Amino acid sequence: MPSLIGPWIESGDTTIVDTAKKHELGTRAFDANGNEYIYLTGVANTVSGYWVTFDELHITTLTVADAKGRVAIAMAATVASTYGWYLIYGTRTTVYASSPITNNAQLYLSSSPGMVDDADVAGDSIIGAWARSALATAGTALLTVELSYPIVTDTAID
Repeated sequence: MPSLIGPWIESGDTTIVDTAKKHELGTRAFDANGNEYIYLTGVANTVSGYWVTFDELHITTLTVADAKGRVAIAMAATVASTYGWYLIYGTRTTVYASSPITNNAQLYLSSSPGMVDDADVAGDSIIGAWARSALATAGTALLTVELSYPIVTDTAID
């Protein structure tokens, strides 16, 4: 489990779920590997490894087809009325996908809340998100992804 570094972070464990806000929403921190996280509010039904979009108020929504906004991956089961850390830059293993994924694939939104796939759907490309391993079956497994401040626009770009 990644630990955050920096003198302003009270708890460096990215898997902790806070029932009271411990940091300003939008606070960013890094781990020793250079991965970057953002502190956000939770949303119902979130589990560790689920994908969310978030807005300018740092409120999250589980990803679904046709979503718009910045994208992050939950580091813990940060459900409604809780707060936690979400990956926005770097790599993460064990994320959710709604279908098998090929290595080095561009990732896309899925109709399954909180999950992604590699099926090319116009408008659902997650710009800045790639699979860095293969996933043979849907669900959670040791799928590794790389993020670089991902966004979705619901606009066809290819």
